[in-house]
Amino acid sequence: MESSTQKANAEGHYKFLVLAIVIGLTGIYLRFAGFKHADAVANVIFIIGIILALKAVFAILK
Repeated sequence: MESSTQKANAEGHYKFLVLAIVIGLTGIYLRFAGFKHADAVANVIFIIGIILALKAVFAILK
């Protein structure tokens, strides 16, 4: 049986967190793109990144 510390330090949590951060940063950089509806698309991608990051953090804390 794994302890909670070993579960929190699992590599998968941190890979997922890095992926969420990359998605969020992509949303931020798209705000400066010059295509139609760039702000709306960037906000949606940024919110997806935020949700994924929160999911990863709560999985680590669990």
